Amino acid sequence: MLFYSFFKSLVGKDVVVELKNDLSICGTLHSVDQFLNIKLTDISVTDPDKYPHMLSVKNCFIRGSVVRYVQLPPDECDTQLLQDAARKEAAQNKTR
Repeated sequence: MLFYSFFKSLVGKDVVVELKNDLSICGTLHSVDQFLNIKLTDISVTDPDKYPHMLSVKNCFIRGSVVRYVQLPPDECDTQLLQDAARKEAAQNKTR
């Protein structure tokens, strides 16, 4: 739930999603669900020469299982907050 909550806070921000097939898609994060499926709007591909069929696509839904990386804007990533939340979640899981 930690990453789900984190990605929900990034809705409306520009991100780059790299897929396992080496396709990188830039776009505005529209929504994310508990399976980390991602919906992007106003997309563009980083290598349009390699993927010319993606030039006409404006919005896309990405299944969470095919995502390799999500690149975030540097000013939106509060690493201290993420570390604290991860420690808190780990401590809660130990008590179960």
